[in-house]
Amino acid sequence: KMKLRSPFLHHCRPCGCWKEQRSAVFLILFALITILILYSSNSANEVFHYGSLRGRTRRPINLRKWSLTHGYIPILGNKTLPSRCHQCVIVTSSSHLLGTKLGPEIEQAECTIRMNDAPTTGYSADVGNKTTFRVVAHSSVFRVLRRPQEFVNRTPETVFIFWGPPSKMQKPQGSLVRVIQRAGLAFPAMEAYAVSPTRMQQFDDLFRGETGKDREKSHSWLSTGWFTMVIAVELCDHVHVYGMVPPDYCSQRPRLQRMPYHYYEPKGPDECVTYIQNEHSRKGNHHRFITEKRVFSSWAQLYGITFSHPSWT
Repeated sequence: KMKLRSPFLHHCRPCGCWKEQRSAVFLILFALITILILYSSNSANEVFHYGSLRGRTRRPINLRKWSLTHGYIPILGNKTLPSRCHQCVIVTSSSHLLGTKLGPEIEQAECTIRMNDAPTTGYSADVGNKTTFRVVAHSSVFRVLRRPQEFVNRTPETVFIFWGPPSKMQKPQGSLVRVIQRAGLAFPAMEAYAVSPTRMQQFDDLFRGETGKDREKSHSWLSTGWFTMVIAVELCDHVHVYGMVPPDYCSQRPRLQRMPYHYYEPKGPDECVTYIQNEHSRKGNHHRFITEKRVFSSWAQLYGITFSHPSWT
């Protein structure tokens, strides 16, 4: 009978074939490693490195010279954003404020700034009640408006500043601006502004100038803390921040110590876990909390910003 032979066996001895196969495997592995190195090096240009600010291009323009008139559009009425407080305090949403009994001290501040849906009811001994400005992200609009007794009636003097991408704030259908305007019909005394599209771009440009990283290319979301700090510098001669941890805090904190991210969510995520996961993540869009705090630290002397509970040294 005629035996059929593989053309590979016909032209190649076993030893020679094994060497050729091994060479091919090495070539493939080398190509894969090269691709991974190139990918990592390109990705590194767009990913944040914990605890560092790289590629900073310049000192920022003087934030106090930014135009309040063009930066904040009145949502309710035709007023302009009240300008200039001599002394402002930012009350963060951090659980570091629990047990501090800072309420009376915060109440004495000329202007008090709070963020998103951080309540004061039940926590006033530590965080006070007075709210001159409340900076609210597009993602928190409904959480704030669903509780008017807490956020509108409790402090009727509050000026709301809403921020968000124009695609969400001013889209033709389902516009958040319209939602806020409808709320204003029920609360005629409510005063609210939206960050203008031009100013939103300025916030992005500022981030790129301070960090050397494009916000969109690095898959970053600016936090409400970023907007609040810049707005405070615009409005205030001096800013004191309660409850914000310094940029190196999470690298020094004992691992067994747990601090809730928000003072009003005791079972919520851990503060440092949230910060570090957001800082390092490459997939999806994330806040760069630690990078932002590095920037705030560099602004402290420039703009007269001080921090306590914990203090920054």
